[in-house]
Amino acid sequence: MINVIAVTSCATGIAHSYMAAEAIKKLGKKNGWKVRIEIQGAMGVEDRLKSGEIEGADVLVLANDVGLTDGERFDSLKARTISMTPHSVIQSPDNLASKVQALVEQGA
Repeated sequence: MINVIAVTSCATGIAHSYMAAEAIKKLGKKNGWKVRIEIQGAMGVEDRLKSGEIEGADVLVLANDVGLTDGERFDSLKARTISMTPHSVIQSPDNLASKVQALVEQGA
């Protein structure tokens, strides 16, 4: 099982952050991934990822169009990170699925 963690955030932190998170959850369910998502929205950081979850991740998905809060927590995952905008995750979830699969197959 692929272990995917994600951080979503958008300019206003109201809609697209949550919509992207939901799209990633659905994609995980469809593909049999274990998924944990941190949302950095208007309410602040919700469901903050723990260090053990970050260390155990196969893939990090950053669905952001604004800067991350405490982004240095993810420095160890640079080779296993996929960066997309929240909009692109929502509009093209299969593109994200292909990127996750390719990254895992590369063994990054």
